[in-house]
Amino acid sequence: MKNKIYFKLIGVFALLVALISCEPYMDENPDSSINLPPDASEMAFTVTPGDDDFHYTIALTSPTLSGISKVKFNLGNGSTVVGKSTSAYYPLPGDYTITMTITTNGGSSSISQVQTTTETDYSIFTDEKYVALTGGVDDADGKTWVVDSESAGHFGVGDAYLAGGVGLDWWSANPGDKEGTGAYDDELTFNLNGFAVSYENFGVSYVKGYMKDDPNLASVYLNPRQNKDDWDVDYETPTNGTWLITERDGKTYLTISSQKPIIPGLDVGALNNEYEIISISENYLELSCFSAYEDWTKWHFLLRNKDYEKPKVTFDVALDAGTGVNEYLVSVGNAVIPDGQSIDKVVVDFGDGTTAETDIYTEALSHVYMRKGTYAVKVTVTTSVESTESSFSAVIDENHPDYVEFLLAEMVMYNDFSEVQLAAVNGQDCFVATADNPDRTYPNKSSKVGFYSKTNQQWANANMQLPAGYRFDLRQVSTFKLMVYGKAGDVVLLKLENTDKGGDAWMTGTELRYTIQNDNMWEVAEFNFEGAGVQPGAESWKWWPEPVSYDVANDDFYNHDFYNIIRIMLNPDIRNDETHEFYFDELAGPHVEGIKSASIN
Repeated sequence: MKNKIYFKLIGVFALLVALISCEPYMDENPDSSINLPPDASEMAFTVTPGDDDFHYTIALTSPTLSGISKVKFNLGNGSTVVGKSTSAYYPLPGDYTITMTITTNGGSSSISQVQTTTETDYSIFTDEKYVALTGGVDDADGKTWVVDSESAGHFGVGDAYLAGGVGLDWWSANPGDKEGTGAYDDELTFNLNGFAVSYENFGVSYVKGYMKDDPNLASVYLNPRQNKDDWDVDYETPTNGTWLITERDGKTYLTISSQKPIIPGLDVGALNNEYEIISISENYLELSCFSAYEDWTKWHFLLRNKDYEKPKVTFDVALDAGTGVNEYLVSVGNAVIPDGQSIDKVVVDFGDGTTAETDIYTEALSHVYMRKGTYAVKVTVTTSVESTESSFSAVIDENHPDYVEFLLAEMVMYNDFSEVQLAAVNGQDCFVATADNPDRTYPNKSSKVGFYSKTNQQWANANMQLPAGYRFDLRQVSTFKLMVYGKAGDVVLLKLENTDKGGDAWMTGTELRYTIQNDNMWEVAEFNFEGAGVQPGAESWKWWPEPVSYDVANDDFYNHDFYNIIRIMLNPDIRNDETHEFYFDELAGPHVEGIKSASIN
């Protein structure tokens, strides 16, 4: 009964495991002229029983042949061996066609014979390597492996002749190095039932340049994110094959046999489709192989059980006051780092245009703020697996004693869409872009201007937000200017808000309106917030809980440490499906304390 159960499980077994010890068979007369290959009638090899019912010794028995440069055995189970003799392992019953090929400098000849085996080696069903690779007899669907792209060294290459080398001494891929190629979505599923392996690449595989002309592949194209030696190829799968595990000279090998390539993420043309198993466990499979096309190279692969959720580095990020005035320290603590992972770098953006970084994660990063305000601090922690961001606020109540205010009693150009940009102008619920000037005549001869278009969005706005920590300073100048070009009668609204209030920012707003006077002519729109809220065309707050002043230019609560965004709207009171458009340029206004000049494009 036991035999019947296992035969049913295994089914038709077409590929088995070979234990090989081989010795190169070199040319006996390298200086000779052309040596024709031997006639098949002169060739012979023997198959004799080994130490148990599953192992056999295969050896050349034609010692009188001369001029031989290579002897190769195809063991009938997908394994190919070069040498005068080898040992083969057949753990299941079957008929195996063994082919010997002898090559001279004049060609090659082959002979074959069938070896029939009748015994089953049941130890394979409990062997740790077989169970780890396939999930064992209890996993009817087999185990699926993917490239462990989050780990360093998931691909690598090294010197084929380096003793003890595993293919990492020349190059080792960093996490995500091949993102955007066909490498990381490959799936290899190994099943103990029938020793089957299937390959799914979702239409695209990743190959070395010397593999791009493989007739099994199609529609080769260069992946623009990689160099000339790395190619994506259109390759339709799934592809099925068989696998075997071999042991020789104290090492373990995995051989994959199929009519079309089965690739562990990157096709390097593995010699004899054979990969040395460097290590194997329930969740990780580390392989290396020689290339049949570049015999001086050895390649490295790290695969992960697809169903395994890899543990990640965890940590806390803290912002603490330092000992100095306005000094703050950012630190990473309580780190839990799984085996094989690391914290490689910590970068802190202090929110005022200053950044700092360290590759020693236990080191605290210090910064001194010069201006009072609320700053959005962002910490980026890069581990060997991923990058994680954490954000929080640093509230600075007072200016640093060494800080000198810079007040300017004249208007500042914020954005002219050609040369000067203090901050970008973006669109919310509308289309905003830089466009050609529709009328390059006085008073606006600039080549580029802003363009605004909205459809069925009442409050759609073009907006310019200052960098974190900066505010408009209305103490010397309270007027904003904007050149406009559009339809006479259309209303342009300019609103000031404080985005620190999050979803309630709209409540903080005070706004003024300008009506375009002429059709399709440039004109200057002015918005003077001196006494805003009491002059015609201005709105005050209806729900804002902070102290309400209708003269924001003269109220210290609002006039220099409050507003940080300008919103520009067109016809905000019209609610219909029509499209509303206009051009605008040379957005200017009061000084921005702490920013002495706009950047020049």
